[in-house]
Amino acid sequence: MGEITVSAKTVDDAITEALIQLGVTSDMLEYDVIEKGSSGFLGIGSKQAVIRAWKKKTVQHTDELEELKEEIQEVISEVKGEEKTVKQELKSESKEKKPRREKKERKERKEERKEKETAEVKEEKPVQETKKLAKVQDETIAACEKFLSDVLQAMGMEVKITSRVDEEGALEIVMDGKNMGILIGKRGQTLDSLQYLTNRVANKTQDGYVRVKLDTEDYRRRRKETLENLAKNIAYKVKRTKKPVALEPMNPYERRIIHSALQADRYVTTHSEGEEPYRRVVVTLIRNK
Repeated sequence: MGEITVSAKTVDDAITEALIQLGVTSDMLEYDVIEKGSSGFLGIGSKQAVIRAWKKKTVQHTDELEELKEEIQEVISEVKGEEKTVKQELKSESKEKKPRREKKERKERKEERKEKETAEVKEEKPVQETKKLAKVQDETIAACEKFLSDVLQAMGMEVKITSRVDEEGALEIVMDGKNMGILIGKRGQTLDSLQYLTNRVANKTQDGYVRVKLDTEDYRRRRKETLENLAKNIAYKVKRTKKPVALEPMNPYERRIIHSALQADRYVTTHSEGEEPYRRVVVTLIRNK
């Protein structure tokens, strides 16, 4: 979908509608206001707001940057392949342990799924948050920095790496350099994959659980603000139209941001639907009984 024209009661409503139709978040939307709209007098002579909207164009990379992008995609593919293998192994192990009880266990899983849907925020808390973090050792920091340096050097990128242990006890690594958008990837997919690999390096280096957080160009904070603004816009639309709205597929971390942003709103509720990696948040109006 390219350029679209959207009309609504207000400019804010039109922007929200454009976000949904184009399937993008607010940081990827560009628009021109054609008509600001007016409420008229006692509803007489009112005019709807009209905007022209389109997806923000991404910067075209040179051949060299395209090659770097392909190399990063290989890293993502390896991570997905490894995760798929682990899931298959877990499935096989599970099948061996339930030879004559498939029906009973299938029923139990359905009941558990229903319970989880009623407590979505709890369901999507990462397992590692419940674990006590070990003190990050110097050799762990050195191993993580070396791993990232090797990966980035193989890609031909000059990146400054800065590490610190944050207030939660996690190892926070910030990367700074040119063309860092290539390390972020679509909706942070590449950055998340590198973070996953770096976490594995850290937890193989020392005993105890270590959590590693990767960031560049303040992406994590900017993405959080974007999702919180999107959540409020969607909630406003749901309250106005009284119809549920399903957001774009997101990873568990981003879904938790949406759940948390609307947790205090007494007029709407949120839950997730679908299977990974296409699981998405649905915002629904709470109807008075």
